[in-house]
Amino acid sequence: MTEMGIRIKVVRSKRRSLSLQVKPQGVILHAPQQASDDEIRAFVHEHRKWLITHASRVARARAEALEAGKLSPEEVADLKEEGKKVFRERIAHYEPMLGVRCRRVTVRAQKTKWGSCSAAGNLNFNCLLLLAPPEVLDSVVVHELCHLKEMNHSAAFYRHVRSVFPEYDRWNHWLKEHGPGLLQRLPESG
Repeated sequence: MTEMGIRIKVVRSKRRSLSLQVKPQGVILHAPQQASDDEIRAFVHEHRKWLITHASRVARARAEALEAGKLSPEEVADLKEEGKKVFRERIAHYEPMLGVRCRRVTVRAQKTKWGSCSAAGNLNFNCLLLLAPPEVLDSVVVHELCHLKEMNHSAAFYRHVRSVFPEYDRWNHWLKEHGPGLLQRLPESG
């Protein structure tokens, strides 16, 4: 289907609700098997503002990535190596403020995640954060460290985040706007 000049792939499955996803490869609408074409069109029409905003963001990200160019596998390896040092330094800076201690730090080139925290207290970070402003990297470090206090995204979790990093929302917004362009710089193989 096409809406507002945007091509949308409809994927039906055993699910209960409709949802839209905007990805670099295109827009996907997930629908229950029994959803009618009229229901699907109404859902897309109801969410057209959201769809335009996110499709524009992905198009901007694609343009940014094309302008900056793909990273070579060697550049990615260098970012991972540099990231080991940088992330450990930033973690050491924020751990005392939060009263937490992580166990292990891993730096990867990930196509979808900026960071994660395991139940065992291990933190993982995306090496592409080194290509973002330092405040963005710090916002992700603080976010993941706060998961050592709260393994959720509750109001209490965000109070911890903002108590240490008051400008979190600003830099999180930067990452939402420009992060897709960074992710698209990864080489196809890795």
